[in-house]
Amino acid sequence: MKILVINAGSSSLKYQLLDMKTEKVLAKGNCERIGLSKPIISYKHDGQSQEFAGAKNHDEAISKVLNILVDKNCGVIKSLDEIDAVGHRVVQGGWLFNESVLATDQVLKDLKKMEDLAPLHNPANIKGINACSKAMPKVPQVLIFDTAFHSTMPEKAFMYAIDYKDYEKYHARKYGFHGSSHRFITLETAKLLDKKPENVNLIVCHLGNGSSITAVENGKSVDTTMGLTPLQGVVMGTRSGDVDPTIIQYLGKKKKLGTDEMISYLNKNCGLLGVSGVSSDQREVIAKAKEGNKRCKLALDMLAYSVKKYIGSFMAVLGHVDALVFTGGIGENGDATREAICEGLENFGIVLDKKKNANFKRGEVQLISAAKSKVKIYIVPTNEELMMARETKAIVEASKKKKK
Repeated sequence: MKILVINAGSSSLKYQLLDMKTEKVLAKGNCERIGLSKPIISYKHDGQSQEFAGAKNHDEAISKVLNILVDKNCGVIKSLDEIDAVGHRVVQGGWLFNESVLATDQVLKDLKKMEDLAPLHNPANIKGINACSKAMPKVPQVLIFDTAFHSTMPEKAFMYAIDYKDYEKYHARKYGFHGSSHRFITLETAKLLDKKPENVNLIVCHLGNGSSITAVENGKSVDTTMGLTPLQGVVMGTRSGDVDPTIIQYLGKKKKLGTDEMISYLNKNCGLLGVSGVSSDQREVIAKAKEGNKRCKLALDMLAYSVKKYIGSFMAVLGHVDALVFTGGIGENGDATREAICEGLENFGIVLDKKKNANFKRGEVQLISAAKSKVKIYIVPTNEELMMARETKAIVEASKKKKK
């Protein structure tokens, strides 16, 4: 079975074609600047990289990607008939979708009800779904929701202490994100521990430009840091993370900004970027901190401190923790950040082997805890696209069995 995985944004469309017999990536790339000036399509296969003229809309982007995949000179399949299914990342499944589903007219109609919860993401995701359905009308389209993995959270974890009637009417609650990553890491770490997923308790730290920490009990998410939107939680690249909500009113008045402008400010102008005044890229902030920039040092300290606080609180929630796992761009590659986060957690049974941590190998699974650590500490590279492809395969195969 060959599966095409799509992650559509407002002006981008990332894609991967995988052969599920071997779970090998046959080709991947990104349609960048869709509808903007100088659009471009990147394409990688067999260790080679190429670029093609971009697209003015999502329909054209999908059409061009499919043409590239079957191109006589650089294609990796002979015919589009070789594509058995398409898996689509959808950011917000809201209160209706707790698992991956086949796309139907009713599902897409229900999905539109979630647009208020993810106005920047869900409409773009729907564009990608519609474009693929139009180009490949007979190929099953599967929707994989970022929020689905967190649908197992109990009410006491996902509820906000607002008027209950407003929760019932407007569905204002914590949903959580990075679900495909947290699910993938949970399954992979269970293998490392030689346990079934339903027998493991983990704290998974997905740290990147956007970051979320998840408490996994018996293989299921029971709490996570991101909330109604990806703004809540730890300090991130450009997002503030947790703040007193009244800051929106206070700073809004001072800066003469409306509510929407303040939400944009908290999403795009804060975090590492806002505190450091240098960059949202942790590597640049670290470089400046080493040169003596105090604001960059402060930004890094705040990031590590915010993650450490959640690790502590999730240990209290879980009681017993088998492993602390780092993933995502910063989680996998930020040795200094991992060390700063783990420092002081020794009394919780979390003891980092600083030498192993510093000598990590990029892109590899590694155990970096000290021998005396009661909680194992792992670096596990995430693979959201593979998780999405696996989900797609499972949904399509289950659908075929039902028809029989």
